[in-house]
Amino acid sequence: MPTTSDAYVPSPLTILSEEERLFQQSVRRFARERLAPHVREMDEAGHVRDDLLRELFELGLMGIDVPEEFGGQAGTFFQSILAIEEIAKIDPAVSVIVDVQNTLVNNAIERWANHEQKKRYLPKLATSMTGAYALSEAQSGSDAFALTTHARAAGDQFSISGRKLWITNAVEAGVFLVFATVDASAGYKGITCFLVEPRTPGFRIGKKEDKLGIRASSTCELIFDGCLVPRANVLGETGKGYKIAIETLNEGRIGIGAQMTGLAQGALEHSLRYARERRQFGKPIGEFQGVQFELAEMAVRVEAARLLVYNAARLRDAGQPFVTQAAMAKYYASLIAEEVASKAVEIFGGVGFTRDYPVEKLYRDAKIGRIYEGTSNMQKAVIARALFESVR
Repeated sequence: MPTTSDAYVPSPLTILSEEERLFQQSVRRFARERLAPHVREMDEAGHVRDDLLRELFELGLMGIDVPEEFGGQAGTFFQSILAIEEIAKIDPAVSVIVDVQNTLVNNAIERWANHEQKKRYLPKLATSMTGAYALSEAQSGSDAFALTTHARAAGDQFSISGRKLWITNAVEAGVFLVFATVDASAGYKGITCFLVEPRTPGFRIGKKEDKLGIRASSTCELIFDGCLVPRANVLGETGKGYKIAIETLNEGRIGIGAQMTGLAQGALEHSLRYARERRQFGKPIGEFQGVQFELAEMAVRVEAARLLVYNAARLRDAGQPFVTQAAMAKYYASLIAEEVASKAVEIFGGVGFTRDYPVEKLYRDAKIGRIYEGTSNMQKAVIARALFESVR
């Protein structure tokens, strides 16, 4: 057994205030007690349980930094990151639902909506309504602003036509932030963001994707065919959609970093427990140096990812520049999540390759981290550009 001096001590950046620690503990308790028993069932069904989604709202986890006047918890962005990380330790699919709600949808509406829009949507988003963020299209993934979905002015309305792909929370959403171009000749400056409700005529949800991982999180195609949206539902200003997208995605990447860090921590914890339980040659496999070294490397990588994520989140809350740090956090956390989950499968051996144990699912869930909200190559491009600008 380790002595006190041998025990792992958190790094300064991972030390939380008392309020943050209590918040983290409450989310951890919910994830372990309420979420964990249903993870496999939801993965196989490809659907999050309605009762668990309601509990996310009841606990305030879908409106963490929404102001109290709009029914939210008036928390911080950093608390959102803590919640995303804790839930991802148990189920990254549920974690991304909380992530999109807080770092993209609520965040964009808080910053860009007028007072009437805030009064209409934020109380619902904080207490009962899931939101979705509809930017991606078949030909506009990494090139996010190569949109073909267009919006034509029609009196006091806009008529939206086009298709969106890979939209998270699409099945459950009560409001969609839809990006469309109102003036193709203006390039990215013609892009506008609209608040669109699912029952709007001319709008329907298309194919639900059958995915490798994060299966309980719905991911669907959206189809717009002359969808009439009131001018009052323009978020921000006409032509400012690109700015809304850039700013929210920069923050969303910290959320993905937290999701991937939580996933990796979950894989590490499963591995540690199994290494103590599984016996070979008369002793637990955790007593073999080869296994110990693997676990040590996993722990170092998880800690490094957590420091990057927390640093980016703290910078954001402090109003300091954080875009490069967000890209670093997202890039590295998604990289190590895949590596750590893979090592976890190997530590479990043959049973790790089966669905009877949780590490197989974490390995499948990890892959998307290097793809959505900006691929790894896009993050490296952001980081490299910042490096060159720093030496001018």
